[in-house]
Amino acid sequence: MNSDRALYDRIGVGYRVGRREDPRLAAAIHEALGTAQTVLNVGAGTGSYEPTDRDVTAVEPSSVMIAQRRPGSAPAVQATAEKLPFADGAFDASMAVLSDHHWTDRMAGLHEMRRVARSRVVLFQWDIRYVDSFWLTRDYLPDFRHKVAGGMTADDLALAIGGGSVEQFPMPFDMRDGFLSAYWRRPEAYLDVDVLANISVFALMAAADVETFVACLRADLDSGEWHRRNAEILDLPELDLGYRLVIG
Repeated sequence: MNSDRALYDRIGVGYRVGRREDPRLAAAIHEALGTAQTVLNVGAGTGSYEPTDRDVTAVEPSSVMIAQRRPGSAPAVQATAEKLPFADGAFDASMAVLSDHHWTDRMAGLHEMRRVARSRVVLFQWDIRYVDSFWLTRDYLPDFRHKVAGGMTADDLALAIGGGSVEQFPMPFDMRDGFLSAYWRRPEAYLDVDVLANISVFALMAAADVETFVACLRADLDSGEWHRRNAEILDLPELDLGYRLVIG
C-alpha cells in the first residue's frame, strides 16, 4: 500500500471536489453493511460513503487524503490495509470502496479486512471480466487490458473474504463520483484535465499518452464518430459496466 500512498499523495489534491459521494451508491453500500454498528473503512480517502449513523473508523495511508476529510468526519488512522492496527474482530464490519486494487499485497489486505470484522466485509469494486464493456478502455486505452490482466473478478473477491454474495451496481448516466466509468454517457468530461487528474488510470499513464488519448477522443467527438459508434447507449439511464458490491 506504499504505492497507494504515493499515488494518492499525488492525485488526491482535488479529490474532494472531483470525487463526490453519489447518493445511490451510498445507499447501496449502507444497505450492504446490514446491522453493523461499528465499521472500519479501509482506503477511506476523503470519507465518501462512510455511514453517518454508525461508529466508523477510517484507515488511509495518504496524508493528503486525510487532510481533506471534512470536520466531524470519522477519525482516521494513517495505516495500510496489509497490516491493520486492530485486534481480531474489533469491528462489526469492514468496507473498502475502489481501493483494494491499489494495495501492494491485495490478498493480504483482504484477509486483514476479514480478520478485523466480526460479521461482514463489504467491497465495492470493478470486475475485470468487463474489460471490453466500456468504450473508453476498449477503444481509446489499448494497454488497459494488459494492465489489468491477472486481476480479480468479483467472484475472486468474494472467495478472498470468505464467501458471500455479489450484487450488480449499474452505473447511472449522471453519476456524481468521478471515477473511471462515471462519464460513460458524458464523453466530453474526459477532455477535462481536472477530471482526468482524479482518475488513477490516467494518473498512472505517461503525460504523452494522456495527450494522445484526449486528442483522439476530441477528434471523434468533433467528427461525430464517437456518437455513431455508441448510438445504442445515448439514451440509457444506466449501464452495467461491471461494478459490483461484494458482501462477505
